[in-house]
Amino acid sequence: MISMRNVTKQYKGAPRAALDDVSIEIDKGDFVFLVGTSGSGKSSLLRLMLREDVPSKGSVSVLGENLVAIASRRIPQFRRNIGMVFQDFRLLPNKTIFENIAFSLEVTGASRSKIADKVPAALNLVGLSEKADRMPNELSGGEQQRVALARAFVDTPALLLADEPTGNLDPATSAEIMRLLEKINEGGTTIVMATHDRGLVDLARKRVVVLDQGRIVRDERGSGYVGQE
Repeated sequence: MISMRNVTKQYKGAPRAALDDVSIEIDKGDFVFLVGTSGSGKSSLLRLMLREDVPSKGSVSVLGENLVAIASRRIPQFRRNIGMVFQDFRLLPNKTIFENIAFSLEVTGASRSKIADKVPAALNLVGLSEKADRMPNELSGGEQQRVALARAFVDTPALLLADEPTGNLDPATSAEIMRLLEKINEGGTTIVMATHDRGLVDLARKRVVVLDQGRIVRDERGSGYVGQE
């Protein structure tokens, strides 16, 4: 599913590498938390997995694609198999909830019948069927994040990447989003989630990859934020 070997990412002018000789393998169906302080390399890893960036050294393979050698024209097609959820929701303010979710299908050239089938199913998954005609500013933060999840999952991607998806939410709402992510994972989607939410990680007991100054310093399954003592 994901294979990164001896990956280093050095940004121009930075005093140290954002990622320093990182190697990681993530299998189909995994649920992986990326944890660590700000600047530890979590977001850099996600950008490489999405092919928003390329490594300075090393190899990156995601969903069978060599992301170092992939042609630029193939990147949009590659990303159709990946859902992405952000901390700040990134909903389109002038579109309804239904239209926001439908938009992610429209840009791939999906038919009207596919949109009419997929969007209600995604809304039902996140419990927002009755709010399909609402605008984003009419929803709570937790509801907006559920819309963002529905948008990311509407085309049933093989891989879902989440960058601090509960960062702006209260603990109860964060737990609700986590339950939705677990439900999506149970359906077979691989999830990689960067987070600072210690309580969420401790409760979930998933695979935890800890980064520190661009290096992986621990990789444990069934772990909490600080690992099992």
